[in-house]
Amino acid sequence: MSLAAAFGAMLRTADGVRIDAAHTPNGSLDLGIVVAHGFTGTWRGPDTRRIVHVLSRFGGVVSFDFRGHGRSGGRSTVGDLEVLDVDAAVKHARSIGYRRIATVGFSMGAAVVVRHAALHRGVDGVVSVSGPARWYYRGTKPMRQVHWAIERWHGRLAARLVKRTRIAGGGWDPVPLPPYEAAALVAPTPLLIVHGDHDPFFPVEHAHQLYECAAEPKELWVEPGYGHAEAAATPDLVRKIGQWISRTKSP
Repeated sequence: MSLAAAFGAMLRTADGVRIDAAHTPNGSLDLGIVVAHGFTGTWRGPDTRRIVHVLSRFGGVVSFDFRGHGRSGGRSTVGDLEVLDVDAAVKHARSIGYRRIATVGFSMGAAVVVRHAALHRGVDGVVSVSGPARWYYRGTKPMRQVHWAIERWHGRLAARLVKRTRIAGGGWDPVPLPPYEAAALVAPTPLLIVHGDHDPFFPVEHAHQLYECAAEPKELWVEPGYGHAEAAATPDLVRKIGQWISRTKSP
């Protein structure tokens, strides 16, 4: 699936941020899939486009850049106000005419789609891939590097120059609802939690915490050998996710 097959769109969130998005149709309006990338990602990146290509076999796909990422406006709040970005993408999918909508998030995007389902509702399935269960986790070297990029002015400058990611300073006030608490509020919407046993950012205990806090209907897949988020997601794993979404019906 080439970039030419995706139809660009500029969305606007409830708080007025412009969000760069794309719609990749598949000829049916039965199922729309909203894909939320990880921190410093973009819908235009090859990993995300590869995932969209596979998922488009199961439904039309709306992908987008979170605020502060790529060509979207605003600054990243690293999982807080990003729920408004997902909500804008879900509403765009509804406006296209999709009858069922599922959200699929990777890493930061995973935390956001879980929080969106808890706080905004309105979707028929949620997939969290490589997501954190709680905030401020620093137990791995990659996460300590992420916190350096977020919390230090020179880290934020580096993220802007190297990754084109603009991060808001000042921290959270108040601290947003953490993913594990949000997971408890997703039901009756079906929730799928996917995590790798070789994830270098978040150990698999994060997936278990999300799963234990969530109510039915829920599933947990711990994938042997899988690393982290979009870059490590194989076509076979993405196909499995697409199949789960296709057969999932919200009560």
